[in-house]
Amino acid sequence: MEELDFTGRAIVVTGAGRGIGRAHALLLASRGASVVVGDLGARTDGSGVEDEDPAGAVVAEITDAGGIAVAARADVSTEAGAASMVSAAVEHFGRLDALISNAGIVRTARFDEVDLAEYQRHLDVHYFGSLLLARAAWPHLKASGSGRIVNTISAAMLGNPLMTHYGSSKGAVFGLTRNLAIEGVAHGITVNAIAPGAGTRMAENSAESLAPEVLEYLRTRLLPEHVAPVAAYLVHPSCAVTGEVFNVAGGAVNRMAVVNTAGIHDPALTPETVAERFDEVMAITPDSAPQTISTEQ
Repeated sequence: MEELDFTGRAIVVTGAGRGIGRAHALLLASRGASVVVGDLGARTDGSGVEDEDPAGAVVAEITDAGGIAVAARADVSTEAGAASMVSAAVEHFGRLDALISNAGIVRTARFDEVDLAEYQRHLDVHYFGSLLLARAAWPHLKASGSGRIVNTISAAMLGNPLMTHYGSSKGAVFGLTRNLAIEGVAHGITVNAIAPGAGTRMAENSAESLAPEVLEYLRTRLLPEHVAPVAAYLVHPSCAVTGEVFNVAGGAVNRMAVVNTAGIHDPALTPETVAERFDEVMAITPDSAPQTISTEQ
């Protein structure tokens, strides 16, 4: 097929100074997009800002290759920070067509040892960061007529050792994605999410929750460059799918779906009925189709 082109599209990518976000930014810029490279330069656990400028380094990499990019060094978890990233696109490129919310933090700890401040910190970056960026971008995405949002979740939302605070905050982003997708239909805005797997600084910071062989596989076989093509397709105006989540790792892509089983129906339901027919409640059948959000009004 004809190569997907992003010329004339202005796209914000957060957490774009390293790892997966950097791969997103480089690929989009190489296809003609004007990219806001958002990165505060924070540590992977969110405990502070390092004395580095990863956003500036990626912008230099893009411009040296003939692309168009500008750095936005801001904190996505604050309203002002999120707004400044959107403003950077409008001020420098005159528009905003798409947003990839990739910024994240992670640390591992047992559930009974994580204090509430840690839960709040993960929610602030993942959930509120995605929410605040979407709120700031929404008017411009509506004006675009083909606005696109890609949020970043994690399979950890389905359960992972030592990551209750991280996984549950990513679960909140899943809920945000589905609800924004419904809101966006009337405006031509699609909202999807990816659950990426790659050997990044964040993966290294999660090493305690991963088996050694899994971590080694991440480092050597699952590259950030494997994730970027999926995000790029999802923010292209030709992609009409919305409200979906995709697992992406090492060249593999699959749809993550929530299903309702056929289950049982008994108006005289008793605990004993539930117990006796529990296999039917649990069974996934061809009728257990995931719900798709239609982009048609």
